[in-house]
Amino acid sequence: MKKRSRIISLFIIVFFLLTIMGGTTNNIIKNINLGLDLQGGFEILYEVVPAQKGENVTKKSVIDTHKALEERINILGVSEPKIQIEDGNRIRVQLAGVKNQDEARDTLSTQANLTFRDVNDTVQLDGSDLVSGKAQQSFNKNNQPIVSLKLKNKEKFFQLTKDILDMAPENKLVIWLDFNEGYDSYLKESKKEKPKYLSAPSVNNPINSDEVIIEGDFTLEEAQHLASLLNAGSLPMKLDEIYSTSVGAQFGQHSLNQTVLAGLIGISIVFLFMIFYYRFPGLIATLTLSFYIYLVLLIFDLMNGVLTLPGIAALILGVGMVVDANIITYERIKEEIRIGNSIPSAFKAGSKSSFLTILDANVTTILAATVLFIFGTSSVKGFATMLIVSILTSFITAVWGSRILLGLCVEMSFFKNNPGLFGVNRNSILENKDTLDLPTSFDKFDFVKHKKKFFALSGALISTGIILLVIFKLNLGIDFVNGTRVEIHSNKHLDSELVQKNLKEINLPAESIVISGKNQNIGVVRYSKDLNKNQINKLKNYIQNTYSIEPNISTVSPIIGKELAKNALLAIAFASIGIIIYVTIRFEWRMAVSAIIALLHDAFFMVVFFSFTRLEVDLTFIAAVLTIVGYSINDTIVTFDRLRENLQKKIVLKNYEDINEVVNKSLRQTIGRSINTVLTVIFTVVALLIFGSESIQNFSIALLIGLITGTYSSIFIASQLWLVLKKKELKKKTTIKTIKEKKSWSDEPQV
Repeated sequence: MKKRSRIISLFIIVFFLLTIMGGTTNNIIKNINLGLDLQGGFEILYEVVPAQKGENVTKKSVIDTHKALEERINILGVSEPKIQIEDGNRIRVQLAGVKNQDEARDTLSTQANLTFRDVNDTVQLDGSDLVSGKAQQSFNKNNQPIVSLKLKNKEKFFQLTKDILDMAPENKLVIWLDFNEGYDSYLKESKKEKPKYLSAPSVNNPINSDEVIIEGDFTLEEAQHLASLLNAGSLPMKLDEIYSTSVGAQFGQHSLNQTVLAGLIGISIVFLFMIFYYRFPGLIATLTLSFYIYLVLLIFDLMNGVLTLPGIAALILGVGMVVDANIITYERIKEEIRIGNSIPSAFKAGSKSSFLTILDANVTTILAATVLFIFGTSSVKGFATMLIVSILTSFITAVWGSRILLGLCVEMSFFKNNPGLFGVNRNSILENKDTLDLPTSFDKFDFVKHKKKFFALSGALISTGIILLVIFKLNLGIDFVNGTRVEIHSNKHLDSELVQKNLKEINLPAESIVISGKNQNIGVVRYSKDLNKNQINKLKNYIQNTYSIEPNISTVSPIIGKELAKNALLAIAFASIGIIIYVTIRFEWRMAVSAIIALLHDAFFMVVFFSFTRLEVDLTFIAAVLTIVGYSINDTIVTFDRLRENLQKKIVLKNYEDINEVVNKSLRQTIGRSINTVLTVIFTVVALLIFGSESIQNFSIALLIGLITGTYSSIFIASQLWLVLKKKELKKKTTIKTIKEKKSWSDEPQV
């Protein structure tokens, strides 16, 4: 009866989960806010500066400017805009899905200070003389669009028109929007075909009215836009763009489709691998992996998060975290089965022994992701947020989800007497053995004996890497050196000489052009200076007309470039310090130092690879470095955890041979798990690299290189460094009492 109830419970849980997922997934996906890199739009970081000489930027003036920008965003009708004050006098605006980026950019940054002047540029009236919110778009007698304004004092306007009339023949009332003192003038602008001022009507009679009409060469949309802008009010302070990035809508949708496809392919390969290698537990893992993806999207939707392209990559990479936790548990269960334990006993013992290992591995990765969130900006923050959510969710689904489902199965007779369902051959079962004494496929390999070869190889590669760095240096992106980066996408092959010729036609020749992409259809244009708003609009319109696809344009001022570079270094430093502290507390300082040296080893080779291949180093590269820090320490922690177990069994270290034995046994017992874990993550990364968006191609390459070097350092560097440090300790003490029985932070989650 009990067995039957377990079967019924299993089917009810699985049916319940699949029903919920099938019935709500589409709605969740539709509700998630897409970032500007997935639906087009732009992000601008403004620095608030005084509008007039003698003014000071105060906290109140920044808040007032923030409110004024919110009013202007309301004019644009953009859904889910983000506007926030940063660092005291900066305001970051993110508008995803905006249709007309040029108009939106003008609307945000235009001062909207309306002034009425005579031909000598003397102010006669300004915005303070107008009734707030009364600007309207209408039509004149000739059915031309006009803008009407309401005056507070019609007598003042009557006197003004009399004074202007007395200035005949220069009896013009010049209406300006954002007159630039010391630069603009009626005399200069009146000679142009398209003057900067809005209108310059002649005053032929004094006007006794509280209504002012602005008649310019307006289209209907321009007149409506001007009326809305004036109603929103002028900005109390001036705004300087110090960072901006814009993404075309077509490109955003294309990137989304590509990356989702890559994710599906990568995750499908992981599913097949888990089922093939771990049999029935692998099938359970695919169910929990599916629920993990659903749960991450649900949580992201509930927290009103913004999903970005790197965020999707973090979700896909999070699959590796779930798989890693499952692999740790399943390998432990297989070990327990191989020493003759019953499958129910093996399940309980394996689950319990793997719990703290999984916890330690996840905590260290969260440390790296948290640092990335604190020091990252915009899309990098989105990546870090998704990574943190993914790690926490993976812990829930892998630790509790998988074990609940497996726990319902292991008591059934069909599973109790069938170790093959858990990937264990009956002939490999050795009764009356300890799990730490089980033979492995790597028993003939002496890791310690060859440690000098590993050190020599790494030393040679590091020396070569230093030389390559000195020769080639880094191809730093505009995030770190400031300037403007333009990404051109075309439906056909691009030629750099032709692109340069096109740019010269609009007087914006590029300083460098790099053609890339699978079909040589992507051109990256670089400028060492950050182009202004007008130059960006001109460049964007020209490229869109020439190549039929709106380009992606990013600008970074020198101030922001230095800050981003500093923050990147701080992020890596703080992540390293956090890991050292945690590993020291949970293990010992020698393991912490060894782990950090191995991590720096991995990061260095990523840097050298990017230097030699001339791939661009930007903020997503830093995100990749910190992600690899998390993954690499994850792998190292698992090895150290097994080291600690073997040390406890040894009780006392009397000579160097004892230390050698502990290291060799630990590496032989964990190397299979390390390879399986990195393979599952590599599956997803390679899928991103081959099928994903070109925008995260460098990010994917960095992850791939980092995964390979991270696995190498975890196996051949970190443990060997610990061995060297431990031998120095033994030399001083002659004997070492090994770590006492570790205290369990928590009992195994009950099933």
